[in-house]
Amino acid sequence: MKRAKDIEDFAIELTKVRSIVGTKEELKATKKVMDQCKKMEYFKKHPEDLFYVDAIDDPLERNSVVALVRGKKGNSKKTVVLIGHTDTVGVSEYGHHIEAYATNPHKLAQKLSEVTIPEDAKIDLESGEYLFARGIFDMKTGVSTLVHILEELSEDVENLQGNVIFAGVCDEEGGSAGMLSLVPRLVDMMEEEGFDYRALIDTDYSAPRFEGDKSRYIYVGTVGKIMPSFFIVGSESHAGDPYQGLDPNQISSAIVEEMNLSMDYADQAEGEVTVPPVTLRQRDLKREYSVQTAKTAYLYFNFSTHSASPDQIMEKVKKGTKKAFKKVIDSLNSEFKVYSERSGFAYYKLPWKERVLSYSELYRLVKAQSGEEVDQRLKALEEKLLKEEGVDDREYSLRMVELVHSMWKDKNPLVVVFYSPPYYPHIYVKGENKKEKELLQAVAAAQKNLRSDYDIKMRKFYPYISDLSYGAAPREKKALESLKENMPGFGTKYKLPLEEMQKLDLPVVNIGPFGKDAHKFTERVQRDYSYNVAPGLVKDTILNLLK
Repeated sequence: MKRAKDIEDFAIELTKVRSIVGTKEELKATKKVMDQCKKMEYFKKHPEDLFYVDAIDDPLERNSVVALVRGKKGNSKKTVVLIGHTDTVGVSEYGHHIEAYATNPHKLAQKLSEVTIPEDAKIDLESGEYLFARGIFDMKTGVSTLVHILEELSEDVENLQGNVIFAGVCDEEGGSAGMLSLVPRLVDMMEEEGFDYRALIDTDYSAPRFEGDKSRYIYVGTVGKIMPSFFIVGSESHAGDPYQGLDPNQISSAIVEEMNLSMDYADQAEGEVTVPPVTLRQRDLKREYSVQTAKTAYLYFNFSTHSASPDQIMEKVKKGTKKAFKKVIDSLNSEFKVYSERSGFAYYKLPWKERVLSYSELYRLVKAQSGEEVDQRLKALEEKLLKEEGVDDREYSLRMVELVHSMWKDKNPLVVVFYSPPYYPHIYVKGENKKEKELLQAVAAAQKNLRSDYDIKMRKFYPYISDLSYGAAPREKKALESLKENMPGFGTKYKLPLEEMQKLDLPVVNIGPFGKDAHKFTERVQRDYSYNVAPGLVKDTILNLLK
């Protein structure tokens, strides 16, 4: 089939452009997509509908490609938005022998046959049914799919009812600078052109969900991500007299034991469950070696969401933190009693109490105590940090929490719970409004129209963090207030176009290629489904939405 060959050929060509996230090389990939679009007859006639959108305040000056095809049938304002990311993760895990070939599917296949790879990958390599390379699966096959579907639609605009916008965005694997810069532009186009956006379609990768899984998946909706973080204040002591202090590392470890990979903290909706929380960082904040125990520690988790809002998560996390803190105190008293008895000392109950505050609660207490001084000092710190190069968004938030706590007169142990960037809203397509119903119907009709032997299932939440999350934003005032009030640096260092996301308010779907091992050196895409089947599902879904 010509479409399948064209999509595969350009996917390979685009994969050869090494566009590792966070590098200037990303620009080469967006240029490649731009050049491919320029070949289309439609954009030769309408060059004004093909343009770059620069990433806002981006030191690398990266950009995204936007291509608009306007249908001529019926003067419809209905518009479907398509997105795909042109960046990839790095290639260091390929190792010295094959790293140079990591983005060349044909040469990499030969090199992989010369090294030891997992048995499952070896079978797929020898079958010839898969293409291996960094980015071929995540997600340059998906980008190629959208480019070629756009071309097909552009060749018959007389019979195209409505419009299609395609965006090849940068930085999805990093901070989503491409998508976050695209959202305001989409809103501008909506308001200036009167576009009636119906849905947001992504073609990011789709993989087996469990060992031996043979199904293919369409995801109507997407998972969200939020990062509960913990500033833990203990009480320092000499290592030779440890019961006189309270080790923040022990409290940190207890919080990890309480929440890490615990299904009690997983989110669920319509029978679909998220992965449980997992720690992304845990360390104390002591800067030097000495025999003094640490005073403070720091911890943050990756939480996935299907329906829970930031305010609900904050309350649940605070409750779990208090439970973990109490376990530490109970354990310390128990062990101190044993130590006292064995040493012949008089036992007494240790003075520690479990205390947990959200950042917003701590801020209000300090504000009541210090007045405007806390705001003045926070502003000065922010100005200082914004001038420093390479200050991580998470570090930025932590430094603000440290400052506010340092101004509090109460120096007793506690845990401050706050949110670190980034935040990805979940989008739950329930079928409660017209757009959601139409998307569910459009996908179902595309499935029904498909002639294929594959077992294709529709599920409610794309399980991997993606740019789909920025097609909408929570509307509950309490949820957004909790996010903003408990994420230090929100609106200065870390910015989200929440108002524009709310204006878009789009249901989302991911209809991606099938493959395995995204972000591994055995990353690969299955050719038949990815090039012969998935593109038809995408195109039919678009046309169904525009009817």
